[in-house]
Amino acid sequence: MPELPDIAAYITALEPRVVGQPIQRIRVASAFLLRTAQPPLSSVDGRVVRELRRIGKRIIFGLKGGLNGGFDGDGFDGDLWLAVHLMIAGRLHWKPAQAKLAGRNHLAAFDFPNGSLLLTEAGSKRRASLHLFNREADLQTLDAGGIDVFAPSTDLNSFRAALSAENHTLKRALTDPRLISGIGNAYSDEILHAAKLSPIAHTNKLTPQEWETLFTSTQQTLRLWIDRLRIEAKSGFPEKVTAFRKDMAVHGRYGEPCPRCGEKVLRIRYADKETNYCAHCQTGGKVLADRSLSRLLGSDWPRTLDELEALKRR
Repeated sequence: MPELPDIAAYITALEPRVVGQPIQRIRVASAFLLRTAQPPLSSVDGRVVRELRRIGKRIIFGLKGGLNGGFDGDGFDGDLWLAVHLMIAGRLHWKPAQAKLAGRNHLAAFDFPNGSLLLTEAGSKRRASLHLFNREADLQTLDAGGIDVFAPSTDLNSFRAALSAENHTLKRALTDPRLISGIGNAYSDEILHAAKLSPIAHTNKLTPQEWETLFTSTQQTLRLWIDRLRIEAKSGFPEKVTAFRKDMAVHGRYGEPCPRCGEKVLRIRYADKETNYCAHCQTGGKVLADRSLSRLLGSDWPRTLDELEALKRR
């Protein structure tokens, strides 16, 4: 699933291509993609993209209202807000104008004068979604409530308060959208490795020093990858967004040497998820028993990624 650094890279690549450009139309090939009925999708035709932003793991297109920003025959002449959620297997591709929707994985095309933005989703399950709102306030219905680690209001105390609101494993806390925004399976592994903390350590057991280390590692790890992927996105549209990158320390590197100590990276598997860690760096040399800890993590985790994404702050 594309996470915060990946979404930041998409936005970096899209801004010079679509901001200030009109969406001529949106062609939808999958009936399951659009999750709102009003305003109608045709109301975006001719509207100019005035901004892009992120909410969690969603990309938000802010579309100008009024005559200069497009006007439709359905009476929607104010600003519109288009939210795209790629979920697990959704990806974006920049193609020549009026690119064809060919193949079952092609869900939609956003047509601009200078090119078409294609939305694809691999596999048979259709989890990607598109929401259209005519009020900016309605975007809050998509926000699970997690803090933004780079917001000016986020400091060590607010970070600790958010992640310790409920007692969970660190792996679960970092990937819970009600607690923290934009982090998933891949970057939580990287953060915990950088912090030298066990993925199964519980939030109510961390020392003040460990909280400080976790906060610093979260910001530094995400910033490292945001900067790295944004640089790549400036040289070409990110066509190969993946959770497994060769420069990652532990995620997706089971059996390979830890870049810090050289010991082999280990893993815990549970359902269709996998946690990678270094025993030497993170668990004091203790190898975490896969079977029993799979049950532990499973009991501290929603049964599916869809359930995890649907979590809302109470």
